[in-house]
Amino acid sequence: MNISQVMTPDVRVVSPTDSLQSAALLMRENDFGLLPVEKEDRLIGMLTDRDITIRAVAEGLSPMETEVQQVMTSEVEYIFDDYPVEEAARYMSELQVRRLPVVDRDHRLVGIVSLGDLALSEQQSAGAALNSISQPGESGLI
Repeated sequence: MNISQVMTPDVRVVSPTDSLQSAALLMRENDFGLLPVEKEDRLIGMLTDRDITIRAVAEGLSPMETEVQQVMTSEVEYIFDDYPVEEAARYMSELQVRRLPVVDRDHRLVGIVSLGDLALSEQQSAGAALNSISQPGESGLI
């Protein structure tokens, strides 16, 4: 089974020039903890609720005046939509992340895959990934 069969395809995105306030409102309205950042149909970063809190609010930046690009995580790990589910579980475990953006071979964002998505299709793979992700590591990724 490929990632494209288990991922969440309807992904909301923000622009790098959107305000943190508008991004936070989108997160609240949709119960998201992260949003992909796109520019000209290309994934250029990820914005997490933690980015907003630690990189903006804690530094005293105004959510209404601060743009997403000022606090987003610009080094984005992703997986291709034609990769096997088992590969996604292994990769997520290696990176110690709970979600990964999914891109097609043209590097266009087509979805997000989460441990929950994997759990529905491959309970053992997701369990192994969750166990590894839950262990303390040196990775500071999303």
